Amino acid sequence: MTLTIFSPRSTLALAAHAALLLSLACSKDAKRADSGAARPATSAATPAPVDTLSLSVHRTAYGKTPDGTVVDAYTMRNRNHVIVQVITWGATITNIGTPDKTGHFDDIVLGFDSLPGYLQNTPYFGVVVGRYGNRIARGKFTLDGKSYKLAINNAPNSLHGGVKGFDKVVWTAEPVQTDTAVGVTLTHVSPDGEEGYPGTLTAKVTYTLNDRNELAIDYQATADKATPVNLTNHTYWNLRGEGNGDILAHMLTIDADSMTPVDSTLIPTGHITPVAGTPFDFRTPTAIGARIDQDDPQIKNGRGYDHNMVFNRTGAPGTLVHAIRLADPTSGRTVDVSTTEPGVQFYSGNFLDGTVVGKNGHKYPHRSGIALETQHYPDSPNQPQFPTTILKPGATYKSRTMFTFGVVK
Repeated sequence: MTLTIFSPRSTLALAAHAALLLSLACSKDAKRADSGAARPATSAATPAPVDTLSLSVHRTAYGKTPDGTVVDAYTMRNRNHVIVQVITWGATITNIGTPDKTGHFDDIVLGFDSLPGYLQNTPYFGVVVGRYGNRIARGKFTLDGKSYKLAINNAPNSLHGGVKGFDKVVWTAEPVQTDTAVGVTLTHVSPDGEEGYPGTLTAKVTYTLNDRNELAIDYQATADKATPVNLTNHTYWNLRGEGNGDILAHMLTIDADSMTPVDSTLIPTGHITPVAGTPFDFRTPTAIGARIDQDDPQIKNGRGYDHNMVFNRTGAPGTLVHAIRLADPTSGRTVDVSTTEPGVQFYSGNFLDGTVVGKNGHKYPHRSGIALETQHYPDSPNQPQFPTTILKPGATYKSRTMFTFGVVK
């Protein structure tokens, strides 16, 4: 295992970083190694990646915010040449490179080539959202007898923490090295009253990659006052490769017998209803596009899928259980999702419309990415029948979600 931290000004750092990302940009040239693991192509002008036979994490400068704050990138790589890049702006996943069934690598997440794209008002590509992921009705809630008013940024509701949520700040970062994985821990301190939320909240998010092609996201938070917390990651997946069409042929399986229906503003009605006989039944592998345009009131409310699915959890709360499988028949790529959370926001990219220009100049059209946001339920602070999202002083919020990358040949 190798932990390599490069100075942002180091020529070697930039060259190694470029070599790592070359496997994403030049996927058609990737070849099979004798061991069966896919290796990215290199050229005479581009040095080979450092420590290609071991786990590694590299830090490089990614850019600066308008106020001059430096944003760093942490690029993780495993022995199978799977690559994950995270930047400190918004604790954002910017790139995930995995092989298809022929060994060719592609970047399978939507995003941008550089920091300016992420600084815009974008569709939350790859970010960590908080203090409360998803919607809170009318931007208000009552806690311990006191009413709180939040920023309204998705009228008439508050969405993903407000106008300046956790996705719009620079997190501090430290590299992670264990016996079996490498990664990065990012920390953000949200002051009392930020975006209307009570209490100073210290949030930590740790990304780790191992040689089993598992990307784990561990969330942790503490607060000095009772406050709602619901952290999640908002990556948009396209297993055919970002910019390569829509996700309607992707096969999705969700271990959920029920879901939380929503009103016209995408706030849960408070009911938990069975998915049997509805377009939301993904208990067996089903193409995302098979029923996405059915004449169904919930489909109309979400303009497709934008709903919380309630997992069939067994065992003690907080245990990691397998809940989702996403597969692309064309590339053979798969992603399995295990989580400690009780639900997932299944969002089929309904509001993408081709106006966002992402990596390599790709325009992201309608339903060109799918978000699977593991979570507690939307609007839980106003719906006491839902699992609580209130973090109290002296307690620690903990959540884990793991993505396992595979290939079906």
